[in-house]
Amino acid sequence: MDQASGSRPDDAQSGVPVCYRHAGRETGVRCTRCERPICPECMVSASVGFQCPECVRNGSGTGHAPDANRPRTLAGGTVEADPHLVTKVLMGLCVAVFVVQMAVGDRFTDRFSLLGLAYVPELGSVQGVADGQPYRLLTSMFLHLDYFHILSNMLSLWFIGRYVEEALGRTRYLALYLLSGLAGGALAYLLNEPNAPSLGASGAILGVFGALAVLMRQQRYDMRPIVAMLVITLIITFGWSNISWEAHVGGFVGGAVIGLAMVHAPRSRRALVQYGTCGLVLAAVVVVTLLRTAQLT
Repeated sequence: MDQASGSRPDDAQSGVPVCYRHAGRETGVRCTRCERPICPECMVSASVGFQCPECVRNGSGTGHAPDANRPRTLAGGTVEADPHLVTKVLMGLCVAVFVVQMAVGDRFTDRFSLLGLAYVPELGSVQGVADGQPYRLLTSMFLHLDYFHILSNMLSLWFIGRYVEEALGRTRYLALYLLSGLAGGALAYLLNEPNAPSLGASGAILGVFGALAVLMRQQRYDMRPIVAMLVITLIITFGWSNISWEAHVGGFVGGAVIGLAMVHAPRSRRALVQYGTCGLVLAAVVVVTLLRTAQLT
């Protein structure tokens, strides 16, 4: 008889039910969902009685959620078959947008880059976040200036992002990336000249780098490579012209704060602390944006 078919196997000699997963183990307890006999090792507590592991995994009845027994990442996310999917998608989006930039020209770039408030000749009107275009804080994260710009950013995202995504899980990693980019954009909007455009994924990538530093510290890895990379990044940020240090600093700080919450949140309140911190970072972005908009208008 197939033991997984829902039958009720009984011991042929004693007539006492035996666990459907462990032959020979007598038990008087049955799954409240499928009614198959289960031994103490197989019992999963439900709101009423006990359920078997199969019913729990399938999400049937009122027991644990379907993914209750799935392996988790360091930050509590679900372990996926492809732990680097979000990083690949983000890289693909940046490359696709860059292709459009090259095909359409400056008119496309000028419409979606980060700009405080200025007259744009290509568009023939005043443009900017302060002119009712807050979407520029987001869209500018996927724009790049030239081939070197996008190549360096995508290489950095691949080498850094895949490790952070694997440690956090897809949802938490995506929240980290987007909020870090927004934090960098908000600081650039606040401190840059209103007619100075800004674009690039660097702010978001620096946020991922900040989270990586937190992760390596928490795991007690050798921090010297991270410190060396940070020093090189600071030299490039403040030593080269046409680089928005505001976006880099804002992204790094935002990513480090979110990374701390992701890694050090207590297990009992993990989701509340993690997503609550994300909410606070987003609120800070909104407040800074509103304050700067009020200054410019």
